[in-house]
Amino acid sequence: MDQDKIREGVRLLLEGIGEDTGREGLIETPDRIARMYEEICGGYTQNPAEVLSKVFSVEDSEMVMEKDITFYSMCEHHMMPFFGKAHIAYIPKNKVVGISKLARTVEIFARRLQIQERMTGQIADAIMECLDADGVMVVLEAEHLCMTMRGVKKPGSKTITVATRGVFATDENLKRQFYDMLKA
Repeated sequence: MDQDKIREGVRLLLEGIGEDTGREGLIETPDRIARMYEEICGGYTQNPAEVLSKVFSVEDSEMVMEKDITFYSMCEHHMMPFFGKAHIAYIPKNKVVGISKLARTVEIFARRLQIQERMTGQIADAIMECLDADGVMVVLEAEHLCMTMRGVKKPGSKTITVATRGVFATDENLKRQFYDMLKA
């Protein structure tokens, strides 16, 4: 990440909106924002395959679900935050991943400029491919500040996206079981 370019961009933005970049409260703002972007956009340098490589053998192939995984991301259209919860289930093939690894996978994709629809599919694809799972289902529900703070201004509205892969794409009973577990 090019910190100098970010700092210069922030200075230009501040000047563009009519601010004095030499004002006491703004002198360090370009540096603070450059450090912030390094953190909130750090997912570009992370590989989900590395996170999902720590697996454990199991004998059964029942559904594994991790729900209510909090995430924060940035909309690529307005560079404003969207945030919410991810819910993930997969059907393993004789191996499961450590449960924290599902949350880490969400974080990798959330820490990129995103659209929610793409992020949902990226999470599902990474889990499906890296775990060679029989199926994966991912649901993201999020509030987008580009919709609640500006534009249409509808605070509290949620966008829900779903990605199904493998057996979840074809088995309605599995989908129903996922939604029942989500309500529990």
